[in-house]
Amino acid sequence: MTYAAIVQLDSPTFDVQGHRGCRGLMPENTVPAFLKALDLGVTTLEMDVVISKDQQVVVSHDPYFSSAFSIAPNGIPVDKKEQKSLVLYQMNYDDIKRYDVGSNGNPAYPEQQKLKIYKPLLSEVIEQAEAYRKAKNLPLFSYNIEIKSDPSEYNKSQPEPAAFCDLVQKVLNKQFMAERVNANRIVIQSFDFAILNQWKKGVDHISADAGSEPENKYPKVRLSALVENLRSPEKNLEELDFKPDIYSPHFRLVSQDKITRLHKQGIKVIPWTVNQRDDMKRLKEWGVDGLITDYPDRASGL
Repeated sequence: MTYAAIVQLDSPTFDVQGHRGCRGLMPENTVPAFLKALDLGVTTLEMDVVISKDQQVVVSHDPYFSSAFSIAPNGIPVDKKEQKSLVLYQMNYDDIKRYDVGSNGNPAYPEQQKLKIYKPLLSEVIEQAEAYRKAKNLPLFSYNIEIKSDPSEYNKSQPEPAAFCDLVQKVLNKQFMAERVNANRIVIQSFDFAILNQWKKGVDHISADAGSEPENKYPKVRLSALVENLRSPEKNLEELDFKPDIYSPHFRLVSQDKITRLHKQGIKVIPWTVNQRDDMKRLKEWGVDGLITDYPDRASGL
């Protein structure tokens, strides 16, 4: 990739990110959702990852099978009372893949297309998206990978930050080595700042140890701080050991003043989850650098 292409990718004019692919239109965090988002012209695919019992990096928002849309292998929809007992961290991926997470649709998203589909691996999403990009001659896009982490769930529904980050970086490095994608196209985000601090620590440590094997190297990717609390950006950033590339708050927490203050620090602002056209237009006028949406079609022509 040329330097010019890298610069364009790191700094798109306006970064429209398809939330969980395009949750409003297709089953969330599935390959069809990501491919549909690419058809709709997103510049970034946003997704979530969790870990299975056999240490696979699975694309899923919840660390369990949600009763809102999951169907068990026996064809019976998952009951709300049992959903949180179906923890992916306690299941091997072969068993996870047997669950249907698309045929029921999602009542919260009536436009969502119903189709029988499973939770994919992160490696499969990248491989399928890159093959689709080449087949359709689409422009380069980024991957925004949220590491779903909650300190109260360490060693329950997820590994601790160091182990979690290690598993994700190994998947990414295999994709880099296969030359499907490179680090300039990757964003790692999390609400758990211990994850972001761990990733930055891994990058700094490996940078100082040039003798490490390629598959063990933490790639220097963009890091994004997800926020849903009412504290100021400055207060939140105190919890990080470094300055993130992106500050990503709930869109209702955004103001023009906050955007200005963050931009002065060289930090981009990309709010979530913006689904109404009027909100999209207002935020863009205020100067945000992009937005995350369940409906990429509604962001067309912004």
